Amino acid sequence: MARVCDVCGKGPVTGNRIVRHGLKKCKGGIGLHTTGITRRRFLPNIQRVRVSENGGVSRRHVCTSCIKGGKITKA
Repeated sequence: MARVCDVCGKGPVTGNRIVRHGLKKCKGGIGLHTTGITRRRFLPNIQRVRVSENGGVSRRHVCTSCIKGGKITKA
C-alpha cells in the first residue's frame, strides 16, 4: 500500500526512539542518562477511498486529515 497521500503529499517521517535510565534530579537522583537511540519511522494514516473527480469515480490513497478536512469528495 502506498505510504504517500495523493492529495497533500504527506509521507513517512523519521525520528528517534530514545531510552533513558536513572532517577530525575528533581526526584533526588543524579539525572537521566541516555542509554540507547534507535531510528524509527512515523507513518501517516493512509486510507484507500473512492473519490469522485472529473465526473467519474476513482480510488485514491488519502490521509485521514485530508478526509476530515473535506479536501476530497467521497463517491
